[in-house]
Amino acid sequence: QVQLVESGGGLVQAGASLRLSCAASGRFFNNYATGWFRQAPGKEREFVAALSWSGSSTYYADSVKGRFTISRDNAKNMVYLQMNSLKPEDTAVYYCVAEQFYSGNYYYWHPRYWGQGTQVTVSV
Repeated sequence: QVQLVESGGGLVQAGASLRLSCAASGRFFNNYATGWFRQAPGKEREFVAALSWSGSSTYYADSVKGRFTISRDNAKNMVYLQMNSLKPEDTAVYYCVAEQFYSGNYYYWHPRYWGQGTQVTVSV
C-alpha cells in the first residue's frame, strides 16, 4: 500500500510555470507506475501524465504534451510534474496517482492509489 501527498499548487498567471510534488510513503515505491490526473470544475477527472514503473516510458495527454514533464526520484519517493506555459484551461485540482506494476494502457488507466489533490489556478 502507498499513500500520496501532493504539494506545490497555487495561483499563477497564464504563461507561468509551476512544479507539483508528490510524496509517497510505503515500501517498494520503485515498483509503482506513477502519474497525474486533474479535475476541472464541472468536468470529469482526466489523465494528464504517467511514468511507467520501470521509469523507461512517459505518457502525456495531448493537451499538455510539450508543456508538462513528469519525473520521479525513487531515492526520495517523490514524483514531480513540471508545468510550463500554463493556460487558464489548466485550472483544476491535480491528483497524484500510483499503482504497483501497472502495465496497461495509461490513457484508460484507473489507478489504485490517489492523493488528496492540490489546486492549480491559472488566471488570464
